[in-house]
Amino acid sequence: MITRVTTQMTMAAAGERLQANAARVAEATQRATTLQAIAKPSDDPVGTGSSMQVRKDQAAAAQYTRNANDAVGWLATTDSSLSSAYSVLGKVRDLTVQAANSGTMGDTDRDALVAQFRALKADLEATANTKYGTRSVFAGSSTDVAAYVPGTGFATATTPVARRLGDSQTVRVDTPGAAAFGTGATSAFAVIDDIVADLQNGVNVNPRLNDVDSAIDAVRSTQADVGVRHAAALAAQDTLKSTSVSLENRRSGIEDLDLAGAVLDLQVQQTTYQAALAVTAKVLQPTLMDYLR
Repeated sequence: MITRVTTQMTMAAAGERLQANAARVAEATQRATTLQAIAKPSDDPVGTGSSMQVRKDQAAAAQYTRNANDAVGWLATTDSSLSSAYSVLGKVRDLTVQAANSGTMGDTDRDALVAQFRALKADLEATANTKYGTRSVFAGSSTDVAAYVPGTGFATATTPVARRLGDSQTVRVDTPGAAAFGTGATSAFAVIDDIVADLQNGVNVNPRLNDVDSAIDAVRSTQADVGVRHAAALAAQDTLKSTSVSLENRRSGIEDLDLAGAVLDLQVQQTTYQAALAVTAKVLQPTLMDYLR
């Protein structure tokens, strides 16, 4: 059966083709402007699913990175505090040796040494109350204002403070103050008090050197443990940086368009549309007057 093709049908078909070409130009323009391969899920359902998973992994990596940064900062602060404590106890030892070798001292010399010991004890107490942000590094999960209170001791921590650095990796960031500075009569603070008492009572302080050395060993041992945890946090930090770069490359490969390719596609679509306009103008050029002549 022969179907009669009218001018109106030709014009309608030409209009549809022009609309389709114009739509492709608009889509190419949007891609070239936004450089996004997926404007809506229906553009690439599989790519959309992959993109959602990658973005989920990126969000998790970003949180782990924040945790790692916090852990590194907390442990670095703790390490610095323990270095200060080691330095203070080193000075305590030097003064103790000086006092032990001074023989008979006058009241003035004795009072001067006592004042120095008390000043060093105050420095040690300040170190024991070091904070990272608003948290005491030696108080664990305790919310007490100060980790160490003279005469009372260290705040009791119910649970350790940890940071998750990966799906299966955590690192403890707090350090028990009692482990670093001791407790009760054997604490570093009590050792300094005992030295001061011996000086005031005219007792030779040489035997106290062993107590000072024990306090120094406790600080160094604790600092070594902090160093191991700090190194683990730094390693996780580096790993997470690499992971973040890898995930961003994956996301870009799925979602982003190459600028040169997008511009070339836009030029092709524009050229095609212009050609379609020119051809349509030629085909539909005759009017009713042309048929009446």
